[in-house]
Amino acid sequence: MSLVTISRDLSKDVGRLRFAAPVAHLYNPLDYARAPHEAYLKTWGKGPKRVLFLGMNPGPFGMAQTGVPFGEVRMVRDWLRISGEVTRAPGEHPKRPILGFACTRSEVSGSRLWGWAKDRFATPEAFFENHFVVNYCPLVFMEASGRNLTPDKLPAAERAPLFAACDEAVRRTVKTLNPEFVVGVGAFAMERAKTALPDFTGVIGTILHPSPASPKANRGWAKLAEEELAELGVALR
Repeated sequence: MSLVTISRDLSKDVGRLRFAAPVAHLYNPLDYARAPHEAYLKTWGKGPKRVLFLGMNPGPFGMAQTGVPFGEVRMVRDWLRISGEVTRAPGEHPKRPILGFACTRSEVSGSRLWGWAKDRFATPEAFFENHFVVNYCPLVFMEASGRNLTPDKLPAAERAPLFAACDEAVRRTVKTLNPEFVVGVGAFAMERAKTALPDFTGVIGTILHPSPASPKANRGWAKLAEEELAELGVALR
């Protein structure tokens, strides 16, 4: 099963869902940023992978713009060497326009994660030989103010069908890539992996999310993440 097939099926499944207030704007980069997203999958997603990193959902200046998980524009274009047409998202918030690779805002989380990969492995070929990065949920949720709303904050009735679709995509991704480790980037992603993969025979764990909202992450995220990976038994090579 290809990662592109999994992505397109997930996009269709979540595209059928509806969300009430406080969700006022909904972005699906698997749709409007399909070209760079699928270029990422095809270029770097050839399995198997030893370690699968699982994020939560797209950031407004990362995957929302480029279609790549944690996809800070500069890192995606210059290091991952991924590009492609990005169209406008239906019903955009005026404060959160989709500019694609013309976006000048930097996503700190993406800059930290891919910056660590670049510093640690030097080339994307070396990183992706054993590692891959996906997001659990592909959707961006925004309130009327433009404030980001994470999927864990949705009402239970809206979370249930969303999580069911995302869980299935995680299961199919793991079956395709056959990793030994599934590492949630943040506790939410780890818990979703545990729920989605009850029969997984490898290791499911977590590393600190690189968000600038985390004081701990701001004190040297890369070093902390490597220490946590070592505790899980992940030998970086």
